[in-house]
Amino acid sequence: MAPLRLLQVGLGPHGRNWARHVVPAIREVQAVGYVDKDPYSLDAFREESGVAARQCFESLKEAIEATVPEAVLNTTALAGHTPVTKAALDAGLHVLVEKPFASSLAEAQVMADYAAVRARVLMVSQNYRFFPAPRIIAAMIHESDLGELYQVSIDFRRYSARGVGGARRHHLEEQPLLVDMSIHHFDLLRLILSREPQRVYCEAWNPGWTVFSGPPVAIASAVFEGGVVVSYRGSWISAAPVTPWAGEWRMEFENGEVTWSSAADSDPTQDRVAIRLRGAEERTLELPAMARTGIPAALAEFASAIREDREPETSGRRNLGTIAFMEAAVESAARREAVRVRPTGEATGAAAAL
Repeated sequence: MAPLRLLQVGLGPHGRNWARHVVPAIREVQAVGYVDKDPYSLDAFREESGVAARQCFESLKEAIEATVPEAVLNTTALAGHTPVTKAALDAGLHVLVEKPFASSLAEAQVMADYAAVRARVLMVSQNYRFFPAPRIIAAMIHESDLGELYQVSIDFRRYSARGVGGARRHHLEEQPLLVDMSIHHFDLLRLILSREPQRVYCEAWNPGWTVFSGPPVAIASAVFEGGVVVSYRGSWISAAPVTPWAGEWRMEFENGEVTWSSAADSDPTQDRVAIRLRGAEERTLELPAMARTGIPAALAEFASAIREDREPETSGRRNLGTIAFMEAAVESAARREAVRVRPTGEATGAAAAL
């Protein structure tokens, strides 16, 4: 089967990482062109990659006409997600877009409907799902020996200082933790629990000494369907030992506990899952190998979904619940009161665990 002809839009540092290291490694896709309205970003990309000038464009319309792609990879900043996605769908193209795929639930719903009307695949790159630990946890959460799940605790700790060139993009964002980072953990919760959050209370703040414009620290409590309570603590400015990118998880069941963590970046061998039944010794699970993990796995899922004419696991429609969770947490932090998570009526999109 011929590779999927892919046009990438957005060549900031993260986008250039996609272009140089991810896309070339996935045989199911073929990059046919690159777009960025900033000529300096295009110049930086050409210098780093050696890509010919004829493959680089400042105009999306011009790029589509010149390269005849089948799909667009949208790695722009958040402000570009909706307009670039809409333009690509209008051109009859499938779209893989970075998270969050829209800045609000209302906007996300419009984009999901827009793709459905045009019978195009709209997929969100929720790459933290595609690692061994969360996949096996999602498959075993209903294991009878563990009994009923009633509590989940998540800790995420990192220290993000200024880069060599000054402040990084997320340092300047309005919600650098909840929107740019915590959305990964919110999406993992939906995958693993196979339930939707009903309400959330969140406090987010910014100590005066940080380099962040918005709050880099948050504490939240969320209640999911069935009464499962989640305690979440996240920080971009922690002085404590860093956690893996997916965080450190403790899941309390009627008959025991599960602890796990996941690299959620480039090294799946760091994933760890341990189970301890009441009165028994802890046992560490041997995790199955995955051919692809993280961002490469998300891109491969996108290409496969198009070729197989099916809805991908993290389609825009299925990702609406994650956007709703994120939006409710941000609203709660602003209002400083519990907020009901708006129901979307869409399932988590969890496919077979492995």
